[in-house]
Amino acid sequence: MNDFIITLLLMGAMSSSGNMPFWATANRFGVMPEWNGGLVWAGASTEYDGSKTVQWRWGASMAAALETPPADLQGSGVRSRLMVDELFGSLKWKVFSLDLGMKHNEQGFLSCAPSLGSLSSTAGHLIWSGNSRSIPGYSLNLEPLKVPYTGGRLVLRGSYGDYRTLDDRFVKGALVHHTKLGIDFRITERLFFYGSLDHYALWGGTHPVNGKRPSGLGNYIRVVTGSSGGSGSTASDQANVLGDQRGAEIFGLRWKGEGLSLAFQHDIPYDDGSGMGFQNFPDGVNTLHLSFADKDAFISDVLFEYATTMWQSGTRHDRPLPDGGRKIVGGGDNYFNNSEYKSGWTYQGRTIGFPLFFPAGTRLGAWDPRGTVLGVENNRLKAVHLGISGKLFRKAPYKLMLTSSRNHGLYANPYEGESQWGKDPGTVDETSVGQFSGAFMGEVPMGNLSLVYGLYADKGKVLRDAFGATVGLRWSLSPSRL
Repeated sequence: MNDFIITLLLMGAMSSSGNMPFWATANRFGVMPEWNGGLVWAGASTEYDGSKTVQWRWGASMAAALETPPADLQGSGVRSRLMVDELFGSLKWKVFSLDLGMKHNEQGFLSCAPSLGSLSSTAGHLIWSGNSRSIPGYSLNLEPLKVPYTGGRLVLRGSYGDYRTLDDRFVKGALVHHTKLGIDFRITERLFFYGSLDHYALWGGTHPVNGKRPSGLGNYIRVVTGSSGGSGSTASDQANVLGDQRGAEIFGLRWKGEGLSLAFQHDIPYDDGSGMGFQNFPDGVNTLHLSFADKDAFISDVLFEYATTMWQSGTRHDRPLPDGGRKIVGGGDNYFNNSEYKSGWTYQGRTIGFPLFFPAGTRLGAWDPRGTVLGVENNRLKAVHLGISGKLFRKAPYKLMLTSSRNHGLYANPYEGESQWGKDPGTVDETSVGQFSGAFMGEVPMGNLSLVYGLYADKGKVLRDAFGATVGLRWSLSPSRL
Protein backbone atom coordinates (compact mmCIF):
# COMPACT_ATOMS: atom_id res chain seq x y z
CA MET A 1 0.00 0.00 0.00
CA ASN A 2 1.06 3.65 -0.43
CA ASP A 3 1.99 4.89 3.04
CA PHE A 4 1.62 8.64 3.29
CA ILE A 5 2.91 11.25 5.67
CA ILE A 6 1.33 14.50 6.85
CA THR A 7 3.53 17.44 7.83
CA LEU A 8 2.76 20.81 9.40
CA LEU A 9 5.33 23.58 9.87
CA LEU A 10 4.95 26.83 11.83
CA MET A 11 7.92 29.21 11.56
CA GLY A 12 8.84 32.78 12.46
CA ALA A 13 11.49 34.83 10.63
CA MET A 14 13.28 37.97 11.80
CA SER A 15 16.16 40.04 10.41
CA SER A 16 18.05 43.08 11.64
CA SER A 17 17.63 44.80 8.24
CA GLY A 18 14.07 43.72 7.51
CA ASN A 19 15.28 41.65 4.53
CA MET A 20 15.85 37.98 5.36
CA PRO A 21 19.49 37.09 4.62
CA PHE A 22 20.44 35.20 1.48
CA TRP A 23 20.59 31.61 2.77
CA ALA A 24 17.30 31.99 4.66
CA THR A 25 15.49 31.97 1.29
CA ALA A 26 17.86 30.65 -1.39
CA ASN A 27 17.13 27.21 -2.91
CA ARG A 28 14.02 26.78 -0.72
CA PHE A 29 11.45 26.66 -3.52
CA GLY A 30 10.36 30.27 -3.13
CA VAL A 31 8.03 29.82 -0.16
CA MET A 32 10.11 31.35 2.65
CA PRO A 33 9.34 34.90 3.85
CA GLU A 34 11.54 37.41 2.02
CA TRP A 35 11.23 39.93 4.86
CA ASN A 36 10.39 39.82 8.58
CA GLY A 37 7.37 37.62 9.06
CA GLY A 38 6.28 34.03 9.41
CA LEU A 39 5.39 30.88 7.49
CA VAL A 40 2.71 28.23 7.77
CA TRP A 41 3.30 25.17 5.60
CA ALA A 42 1.17 22.01 5.41
CA GLY A 43 1.61 19.03 3.16
CA ALA A 44 0.85 15.38 2.56
CA SER A 45 2.55 12.95 0.19
CA THR A 46 3.12 9.30 -0.61
CA GLU A 47 5.97 7.29 -2.09
CA TYR A 48 5.93 4.60 -4.78
CA ASP A 49 4.93 1.08 -3.75
CA GLY A 50 7.72 -1.12 -5.10
CA SER A 51 5.66 -4.30 -4.74
CA LYS A 52 3.43 -3.28 -7.67
CA THR A 53 4.13 -3.34 -11.42
CA VAL A 54 2.37 -0.04 -12.03
CA GLN A 55 3.15 2.34 -9.18
CA TRP A 56 1.65 5.70 -8.30
CA ARG A 57 2.27 8.49 -5.85
CA TRP A 58 0.98 11.97 -5.14
CA GLY A 59 1.86 15.07 -3.18
CA ALA A 60 0.11 18.25 -2.13
CA SER A 61 1.31 21.16 -0.01
CA MET A 62 0.22 24.72 0.71
CA ALA A 63 2.15 27.61 2.22
CA ALA A 64 1.11 30.96 3.66
CA ALA A 65 3.76 33.61 4.29
CA LEU A 66 3.27 36.84 6.24
CA GLU A 67 5.82 39.51 5.39
CA THR A 68 6.60 43.12 6.29
CA PRO A 69 8.50 44.69 3.34
CA PRO A 70 10.56 47.85 3.94
CA ALA A 71 8.79 51.22 3.73
CA ASP A 72 10.52 52.16 0.47
CA LEU A 73 8.72 49.42 -1.47
CA GLN A 74 5.41 50.28 -3.08
CA GLY A 75 2.56 48.66 -1.19
CA SER A 76 4.69 48.04 1.88
CA GLY A 77 3.17 47.07 5.21
CA VAL A 78 2.13 43.65 6.40
CA ARG A 79 1.06 41.51 3.47
CA SER A 80 0.44 37.84 2.85
CA ARG A 81 1.21 35.29 0.17
CA LEU A 82 -0.91 32.16 -0.17
CA MET A 83 0.92 29.60 -2.30
CA VAL A 84 0.43 26.15 -3.75
CA ASP A 85 3.86 24.68 -3.12
CA GLU A 86 3.31 21.25 -4.67
CA LEU A 87 0.32 19.57 -6.29
CA PHE A 88 1.23 16.55 -8.39
CA GLY A 89 0.52 12.96 -9.30
CA SER A 90 3.06 10.46 -10.62
CA LEU A 91 2.90 7.09 -12.36
CA LYS A 92 5.74 4.62 -12.80
CA TRP A 93 6.04 1.49 -14.93
CA LYS A 94 9.39 -0.30 -15.10
CA VAL A 95 11.93 2.38 -16.13
CA PHE A 96 9.35 4.96 -17.25
CA SER A 97 7.60 7.53 -15.08
CA LEU A 98 5.28 10.50 -15.56
CA ASP A 99 5.00 13.51 -13.27
CA LEU A 100 2.00 15.79 -13.75
CA GLY A 101 1.39 19.07 -11.92
CA MET A 102 3.59 21.23 -9.67
CA LYS A 103 6.45 19.22 -8.21
CA HIS A 104 9.78 20.06 -6.60
CA ASN A 105 12.77 19.07 -8.69
CA GLU A 106 15.15 16.67 -7.01
CA GLN A 107 18.16 18.33 -5.39
CA GLY A 108 21.66 16.89 -5.40
CA PHE A 109 24.50 16.87 -2.88
CA LEU A 110 22.09 16.52 0.04
CA SER A 111 23.09 17.07 3.64
CA CYS A 112 22.82 14.30 6.23
CA ALA A 113 19.10 15.10 6.65
CA PRO A 114 17.00 15.53 3.46
CA SER A 115 14.78 18.04 5.29
CA LEU A 116 17.77 20.42 5.45
CA GLY A 117 18.23 20.34 1.67
CA SER A 118 21.39 20.50 -0.37
CA LEU A 119 24.88 21.56 0.69
CA SER A 120 25.57 22.98 -2.78
CA SER A 121 25.07 26.59 -3.89
CA THR A 122 23.29 25.20 -6.97
CA ALA A 123 21.67 22.19 -5.25
CA GLY A 124 23.53 20.18 -7.89
CA HIS A 125 21.68 21.80 -10.82
CA LEU A 126 22.92 25.20 -12.00
CA ILE A 127 19.92 25.77 -14.28
CA TRP A 128 17.08 24.57 -12.01
CA SER A 129 18.27 24.67 -8.40
CA GLY A 130 14.97 24.88 -6.53
CA ASN A 131 15.46 28.60 -5.88
CA SER A 132 12.02 29.53 -7.20
CA ARG A 133 8.44 28.29 -7.00
CA SER A 134 7.51 25.13 -8.91
CA ILE A 135 6.18 25.63 -12.46
CA PRO A 136 3.14 23.53 -13.46
CA GLY A 137 3.54 21.04 -16.28
CA TYR A 138 4.41 17.46 -17.07
CA SER A 139 7.64 15.47 -17.25
CA LEU A 140 8.15 12.08 -18.92
CA ASN A 141 11.17 10.43 -17.34
CA LEU A 142 13.47 7.57 -18.25
CA GLU A 143 14.75 6.05 -15.01
CA PRO A 144 18.29 4.61 -15.14
CA LEU A 145 18.25 2.00 -17.93
CA LYS A 146 21.13 -0.44 -18.37
CA VAL A 147 22.17 -0.58 -22.02
CA PRO A 148 22.22 -4.15 -23.38
CA TYR A 149 25.55 -5.79 -24.23
CA THR A 150 27.53 -3.41 -21.97
CA GLY A 151 27.59 -5.68 -18.93
CA GLY A 152 25.67 -3.07 -16.98
CA ARG A 153 28.50 -0.58 -17.35
CA LEU A 154 26.54 1.95 -19.42
CA VAL A 155 23.29 3.44 -18.12
CA LEU A 156 20.98 5.92 -19.87
CA ARG A 157 18.58 8.37 -18.22
CA GLY A 158 16.59 11.38 -19.30
CA SER A 159 13.43 13.47 -19.19
CA TYR A 160 11.15 15.37 -21.54
CA GLY A 161 8.63 17.92 -20.35
CA ASP A 162 6.65 21.09 -20.93
CA TYR A 163 5.51 23.75 -18.46
CA ARG A 164 3.56 27.01 -18.40
CA THR A 165 4.52 30.09 -16.40
CA LEU A 166 1.77 31.69 -14.29
CA ASP A 167 3.61 34.68 -12.86
CA ASP A 168 3.56 38.41 -13.64
CA ARG A 169 6.37 38.49 -16.21
CA PHE A 170 7.36 40.60 -19.23
CA VAL A 171 6.11 38.01 -21.77
CA LYS A 172 2.89 36.80 -20.17
CA GLY A 173 2.09 33.10 -20.26
CA ALA A 174 5.50 32.06 -21.60
CA LEU A 175 5.92 28.31 -22.07
CA VAL A 176 8.91 26.25 -20.96
CA HIS A 177 10.21 23.17 -22.78
CA HIS A 178 12.73 20.82 -21.18
CA THR A 179 14.84 17.98 -22.58
CA LYS A 180 17.52 16.15 -20.62
CA LEU A 181 19.76 13.28 -21.75
CA GLY A 182 22.29 11.66 -19.47
CA ILE A 183 24.64 8.71 -19.17
CA ASP A 184 26.39 6.90 -16.34
CA PHE A 185 29.43 4.74 -17.08
CA ARG A 186 31.07 2.37 -14.60
CA ILE A 187 34.82 2.64 -15.16
CA THR A 188 35.70 0.27 -12.30
CA GLU A 189 33.73 -1.28 -9.49
CA ARG A 190 34.28 1.91 -7.46
CA LEU A 191 34.75 4.66 -10.04
CA PHE A 192 31.90 6.07 -12.17
CA PHE A 193 31.63 8.77 -14.82
CA TYR A 194 28.39 10.64 -15.44
CA GLY A 195 27.32 13.37 -17.81
CA SER A 196 24.19 15.06 -19.05
CA LEU A 197 22.88 17.73 -21.40
CA ASP A 198 20.09 19.69 -19.71
CA HIS A 199 18.25 22.02 -22.10
CA TYR A 200 15.43 24.53 -21.51
CA ALA A 201 13.56 26.95 -23.75
CA LEU A 202 11.18 29.82 -22.99
CA TRP A 203 8.83 30.36 -25.91
CA GLY A 204 5.29 31.43 -26.83
CA GLY A 205 3.35 33.79 -24.60
CA THR A 206 2.29 37.39 -25.27
CA HIS A 207 4.83 40.21 -25.65
CA PRO A 208 3.59 43.61 -24.34
CA VAL A 209 4.60 45.37 -27.60
CA ASN A 210 4.89 42.71 -30.30
CA GLY A 211 1.84 40.73 -29.21
CA LYS A 212 1.43 36.98 -29.34
CA ARG A 213 4.69 35.14 -29.91
CA PRO A 214 4.96 32.22 -32.37
CA SER A 215 3.25 29.09 -31.07
CA GLY A 216 1.60 25.96 -32.49
CA LEU A 217 2.97 22.55 -33.43
CA GLY A 218 5.37 23.76 -36.11
CA ASN A 219 7.04 26.24 -33.77
CA TYR A 220 7.04 23.68 -30.95
CA ILE A 221 9.12 21.39 -33.16
CA ARG A 222 11.49 24.30 -33.83
CA VAL A 223 11.88 24.81 -30.09
CA VAL A 224 12.45 21.10 -29.37
CA THR A 225 15.07 20.79 -32.11
CA GLY A 226 16.78 24.10 -31.32
CA SER A 227 15.99 25.53 -34.77
CA SER A 228 15.73 29.15 -35.87
CA GLY A 229 12.40 30.93 -36.03
CA GLY A 230 10.17 31.12 -39.10
CA SER A 231 8.81 34.13 -40.97
CA GLY A 232 6.49 35.15 -38.11
CA SER A 233 9.28 35.42 -35.56
CA THR A 234 11.63 38.29 -34.74
CA ALA A 235 14.84 38.93 -36.69
CA SER A 236 16.86 37.73 -33.70
CA ASP A 237 14.93 34.44 -33.53
CA GLN A 238 15.40 33.93 -37.29
CA ALA A 239 19.14 34.55 -37.00
CA ASN A 240 19.59 32.39 -33.91
CA VAL A 241 16.99 30.01 -32.39
CA LEU A 242 13.31 30.40 -31.64
CA GLY A 243 12.62 31.62 -28.11
CA ASP A 244 14.97 32.01 -25.18
CA GLN A 245 17.01 28.81 -25.01
CA ARG A 246 19.62 27.81 -22.45
CA GLY A 247 20.88 24.90 -20.41
CA ALA A 248 23.79 23.20 -18.74
CA GLU A 249 26.34 20.54 -19.63
CA ILE A 250 27.27 18.47 -16.60
CA PHE A 251 30.26 16.16 -16.25
CA GLY A 252 31.29 14.32 -13.11
CA LEU A 253 33.24 11.52 -11.48
CA ARG A 254 32.03 9.56 -8.49
CA TRP A 255 34.14 7.20 -6.36
CA LYS A 256 32.50 4.87 -3.85
CA GLY A 257 34.56 3.46 -0.99
CA GLU A 258 33.68 1.32 2.02
CA GLY A 259 33.17 4.15 4.48
CA LEU A 260 32.99 7.19 2.25
CA SER A 261 32.31 8.41 -1.27
CA LEU A 262 33.86 11.24 -3.26
CA ALA A 263 32.30 13.16 -6.15
CA PHE A 264 33.54 15.88 -8.48
CA GLN A 265 31.18 17.74 -10.84
CA HIS A 266 31.67 20.45 -13.45
CA ASP A 267 28.39 22.23 -14.25
CA ILE A 268 28.68 24.43 -17.37
CA PRO A 269 26.00 27.01 -18.26
CA TYR A 270 25.17 28.01 -21.81
CA ASP A 271 22.76 30.56 -23.29
CA ASP A 272 23.63 30.20 -26.96
CA GLY A 273 25.61 28.13 -29.45
CA SER A 274 28.99 29.50 -28.38
CA GLY A 275 28.44 28.39 -24.80
CA MET A 276 27.09 25.04 -25.92
CA GLY A 277 30.29 24.62 -27.97
CA PHE A 278 32.48 25.22 -24.88
CA GLN A 279 33.67 28.67 -26.04
CA ASN A 280 32.74 29.92 -22.55
CA PHE A 281 35.37 27.75 -20.79
CA PRO A 282 36.29 27.98 -17.89
CA ASP A 283 32.85 29.26 -16.85
CA GLY A 284 30.92 26.92 -14.59
CA VAL A 285 30.48 25.61 -11.06
CA ASN A 286 33.02 23.07 -9.83
CA THR A 287 31.86 20.92 -6.93
CA LEU A 288 33.83 18.53 -4.71
CA HIS A 289 31.72 16.48 -2.28
CA LEU A 290 33.05 14.15 0.43
CA SER A 291 30.36 12.00 2.04
CA PHE A 292 30.95 9.56 4.91
CA ALA A 293 28.80 6.47 5.36
CA ASP A 294 28.14 7.30 9.01
CA LYS A 295 25.37 9.90 8.71
CA ASP A 296 25.13 10.23 12.51
CA ALA A 297 28.72 11.51 12.81
CA PHE A 298 29.49 15.06 13.90
CA ILE A 299 30.72 15.67 10.33
CA SER A 300 29.09 13.43 7.75
CA ASP A 301 29.42 15.54 4.58
CA VAL A 302 31.80 18.22 3.36
CA LEU A 303 31.34 20.13 0.10
CA PHE A 304 33.52 22.75 -1.56
CA GLU A 305 32.62 24.74 -4.68
CA TYR A 306 34.37 27.21 -6.90
CA ALA A 307 32.30 29.11 -9.44
CA THR A 308 33.33 31.50 -12.19
CA THR A 309 31.11 32.99 -14.89
CA MET A 310 33.37 35.85 -15.97
CA TRP A 311 34.29 34.89 -19.55
CA GLN A 312 30.90 34.20 -21.21
CA SER A 313 32.58 33.27 -24.53
CA GLY A 314 34.35 36.60 -24.79
CA THR A 315 34.06 40.37 -24.61
CA ARG A 316 32.54 40.82 -28.08
CA HIS A 317 29.58 39.22 -29.81
CA ASP A 318 30.77 40.23 -33.29
CA ARG A 319 33.57 42.09 -35.05
CA PRO A 320 33.47 44.38 -38.13
CA LEU A 321 34.72 43.04 -41.48
CA PRO A 322 36.50 45.10 -44.19
CA ASP A 323 33.47 44.76 -46.48
CA GLY A 324 31.24 46.39 -43.88
CA GLY A 325 29.71 43.15 -42.60
CA ARG A 326 30.02 41.61 -39.15
CA LYS A 327 31.74 38.41 -38.05
CA ILE A 328 29.95 36.63 -35.19
CA VAL A 329 32.48 35.54 -32.57
CA GLY A 330 29.92 34.56 -29.94
CA GLY A 331 30.82 36.53 -26.82
CA GLY A 332 28.57 38.13 -24.22
CA ASP A 333 26.47 35.06 -23.42
CA ASN A 334 24.66 37.07 -20.73
CA TYR A 335 23.47 34.07 -18.72
CA PHE A 336 19.78 33.96 -17.68
CA ASN A 337 18.92 37.13 -19.66
CA ASN A 338 17.24 37.65 -23.03
CA SER A 339 16.35 40.74 -25.07
CA GLU A 340 12.91 39.41 -26.10
CA TYR A 341 11.92 37.48 -22.96
CA LYS A 342 13.10 40.23 -20.63
CA SER A 343 12.14 38.43 -17.40
CA GLY A 344 14.79 35.89 -18.39
CA TRP A 345 15.32 32.76 -16.38
CA THR A 346 13.24 33.88 -13.39
CA TYR A 347 9.88 32.77 -12.02
CA GLN A 348 7.67 34.40 -9.41
CA GLY A 349 10.38 37.03 -9.02
CA ARG A 350 13.18 34.61 -8.15
CA THR A 351 16.02 33.19 -10.25
CA ILE A 352 15.10 29.65 -11.27
CA GLY A 353 18.72 28.48 -11.20
CA PHE A 354 22.00 29.62 -9.61
CA PRO A 355 20.84 31.92 -6.76
CA LEU A 356 24.04 34.02 -6.90
CA PHE A 357 22.70 35.38 -10.20
CA PHE A 358 20.73 38.03 -8.31
CA PRO A 359 17.45 39.22 -9.89
CA ALA A 360 17.26 42.78 -11.20
CA GLY A 361 16.73 45.37 -8.46
CA THR A 362 18.54 43.42 -5.74
CA ARG A 363 21.42 45.79 -5.06
CA LEU A 364 19.23 48.91 -5.07
CA GLY A 365 16.77 47.26 -2.69
CA ALA A 366 13.99 47.70 -5.26
CA TRP A 367 13.51 43.97 -5.94
CA ASP A 368 10.00 42.74 -5.18
CA PRO A 369 8.98 39.17 -6.10
CA ARG A 370 5.38 40.29 -6.60
CA GLY A 371 6.34 42.64 -9.43
CA THR A 372 7.64 42.08 -12.95
CA VAL A 373 11.31 41.17 -12.62
CA LEU A 374 13.40 41.96 -15.71
CA GLY A 375 16.01 39.20 -15.62
CA VAL A 376 19.16 39.14 -13.50
CA GLU A 377 21.50 41.99 -12.68
CA ASN A 378 24.56 39.90 -11.79
CA ASN A 379 25.84 37.02 -13.93
CA ARG A 380 29.58 37.72 -13.94
CA LEU A 381 31.14 36.55 -10.69
CA LYS A 382 33.70 34.44 -8.92
CA ALA A 383 32.61 32.61 -5.78
CA VAL A 384 33.78 30.03 -3.28
CA HIS A 385 31.33 28.06 -1.19
CA LEU A 386 31.67 25.64 1.72
CA GLY A 387 28.96 23.33 3.00
CA ILE A 388 29.26 21.03 6.02
CA SER A 389 26.65 18.82 7.63
CA GLY A 390 26.43 16.22 10.38
CA LYS A 391 24.64 15.56 13.63
CA LEU A 392 25.10 17.10 17.05
CA PHE A 393 25.27 14.39 19.72
CA ARG A 394 24.56 11.86 16.92
CA LYS A 395 20.94 12.98 16.99
CA ALA A 396 20.30 16.56 15.85
CA PRO A 397 21.18 17.24 12.17
CA TYR A 398 22.72 20.57 11.17
CA LYS A 399 24.00 22.29 8.03
CA LEU A 400 26.65 25.04 7.76
CA MET A 401 26.79 27.16 4.59
CA LEU A 402 29.49 29.79 3.90
CA THR A 403 29.65 31.69 0.60
CA SER A 404 32.02 34.44 -0.50
CA SER A 405 31.71 36.07 -3.91
CA ARG A 406 33.21 38.83 -6.03
CA ASN A 407 30.41 40.22 -8.20
CA HIS A 408 30.72 42.26 -11.38
CA GLY A 409 27.10 42.68 -12.48
CA LEU A 410 26.70 42.37 -16.27
CA TYR A 411 29.13 42.94 -19.14
CA ALA A 412 26.94 45.80 -20.37
CA ASN A 413 26.11 47.12 -16.91
CA PRO A 414 28.83 46.46 -14.32
CA TYR A 415 28.12 47.11 -10.68
CA GLU A 416 31.04 49.53 -10.46
CA GLY A 417 33.90 50.81 -12.62
CA GLU A 418 34.60 50.56 -16.33
CA SER A 419 32.96 47.92 -18.50
CA GLN A 420 35.08 45.23 -20.19
CA TRP A 421 32.45 44.80 -22.91
CA GLY A 422 33.62 45.51 -26.47
CA LYS A 423 37.28 45.76 -25.45
CA ASP A 424 40.14 43.31 -25.80
CA PRO A 425 40.35 40.91 -22.83
CA GLY A 426 42.55 42.16 -19.99
CA THR A 427 42.61 45.80 -21.13
CA VAL A 428 40.29 46.93 -18.30
CA ASP A 429 41.03 46.74 -14.60
CA GLU A 430 37.52 45.65 -13.61
CA THR A 431 36.02 46.51 -10.23
CA SER A 432 34.28 43.78 -8.25
CA VAL A 433 31.83 44.04 -5.38
CA GLY A 434 32.30 41.66 -2.45
CA GLN A 435 29.56 39.72 -0.71
CA PHE A 436 29.58 37.14 2.11
CA SER A 437 26.61 35.05 3.20
CA GLY A 438 26.55 32.41 5.91
CA ALA A 439 24.03 30.15 7.60
CA PHE A 440 23.78 27.55 10.35
CA MET A 441 20.56 25.54 10.15
CA GLY A 442 19.38 22.51 12.04
CA GLU A 443 16.64 20.63 13.78
CA VAL A 444 16.14 18.92 17.13
CA PRO A 445 13.93 15.81 16.78
CA MET A 446 11.46 15.03 19.57
CA GLY A 447 9.43 12.10 18.30
CA ASN A 448 6.83 13.31 15.81
CA LEU A 449 7.77 16.90 16.67
CA SER A 450 10.96 18.73 15.67
CA LEU A 451 12.34 22.12 16.62
CA VAL A 452 13.74 23.73 13.45
CA TYR A 453 16.04 26.75 13.55
CA GLY A 454 18.40 28.82 11.46
CA LEU A 455 20.92 31.61 12.00
CA TYR A 456 21.93 33.69 8.97
CA ALA A 457 24.22 36.60 8.14
CA ASP A 458 24.97 38.81 5.11
CA LYS A 459 27.90 41.21 4.87
CA GLY A 460 28.96 43.02 1.72
CA LYS A 461 28.07 45.54 -0.96
CA VAL A 462 25.34 43.74 -2.91
CA LEU A 463 22.88 42.61 -0.26
CA ARG A 464 21.91 44.62 2.80
CA ASP A 465 24.04 43.79 5.84
CA ALA A 466 21.84 41.64 8.01
CA PHE A 467 21.72 39.12 10.79
CA GLY A 468 18.61 36.96 10.81
CA ALA A 469 17.04 33.98 12.49
CA THR A 470 14.22 31.52 11.91
CA VAL A 471 12.65 29.25 14.50
CA GLY A 472 9.72 26.93 14.24
CA LEU A 473 8.05 23.63 14.98
CA ARG A 474 7.49 20.84 12.47
CA TRP A 475 5.02 18.03 13.20
CA SER A 476 4.99 14.91 11.04
CA LEU A 477 2.78 11.85 11.21
CA SER A 478 2.13 8.82 9.02
CA PRO A 479 -1.47 7.76 9.78
CA SER A 480 -1.07 4.45 7.93
CA ARG A 481 1.68 3.41 10.34
CA LEU A 482 -0.24 4.04 13.54
